[in-house]
Amino acid sequence: MKLSIILPVYNESGNIRPLIERLSQVLGGMEVGYEIIAVDDGSTDDSYEQLVNWSSIEPALKIVRFKVNAGQTAALSAGIERARGETIVTIDSDLENDPADIPRLLVKLDEGYDVVSGWRKDRWQGAWMTRKLPSMTANWIISKLSGVHLHDYGCTLKAYRADVVKGVRLYGEMHRFIPAYAAWQGGAVTELPVNHTPRVYGTSKYGFGRVPRVLLDLVVLVFLHRYMNRPMHFFGSWGLLSFSLGILAGVAAILLRLLNIKHFVETPLPIFSALFIIVGVQLIFFGIIAEMIMRTYYESQGRRPYVISEESR
Repeated sequence: MKLSIILPVYNESGNIRPLIERLSQVLGGMEVGYEIIAVDDGSTDDSYEQLVNWSSIEPALKIVRFKVNAGQTAALSAGIERARGETIVTIDSDLENDPADIPRLLVKLDEGYDVVSGWRKDRWQGAWMTRKLPSMTANWIISKLSGVHLHDYGCTLKAYRADVVKGVRLYGEMHRFIPAYAAWQGGAVTELPVNHTPRVYGTSKYGFGRVPRVLLDLVVLVFLHRYMNRPMHFFGSWGLLSFSLGILAGVAAILLRLLNIKHFVETPLPIFSALFIIVGVQLIFFGIIAEMIMRTYYESQGRRPYVISEESR
């Protein structure tokens, strides 16, 4: 098996037929062994029934069905876990991603990259202020925090080497951050401009309501990347800073009292001192607890905090 196509599906009844037809046409012309894994994410329309009907026409189509809607990240994760191909391509089921771009992604991957991310360069041309600018801002923030500079983290159309993506555990809205995770593990990541076509059938599942969730997931991901193996450095640093501010505030309050400048009850410094000291102690204890959890995580699963590229005797 050379190629696995992962297809998350949620209420895309009108897009199933043209999508499978175009995928079969593109993949059939590539002369490689392939499979299409469609993950029905608890659709409430007849998307699943259409997929079942098409599985008798397209033998490479395999179907996974969720009991309830679990989200795009969960659907992609389920597909990736079941993929048998050496290369994995993820693509949206709404036909906004063009299946004809898949061969171009694979050619780019063969240049020595581990991840090739699609870039919908011409998207939102007619809505600069309402959609284009917010999208550019979000991608800039993600690029700055992750250290992996991409123009379009939200594009589902991506190609991965299977050995890079198979070990990734996805939660929340984290599927869009797989390129960053791959780069942190030493993978080579690039992007390629791809076609974008506005959807014809169905309604978009994306909206501004996702923005806070995506940003919070990004904070978690960056924290795990930078401090997974040393959580005390994070909590301890902030704890020591808070504790030091508390001591300084307390010393300042005592000096003001000894010099008869301000009584304790006339300044908020004693309250700030107690608050900062308590918070500082709590953060340091959080760091100790996090260290214990981290070590339990690694030792219980036999994992190591490093990735070996090559080894010789």
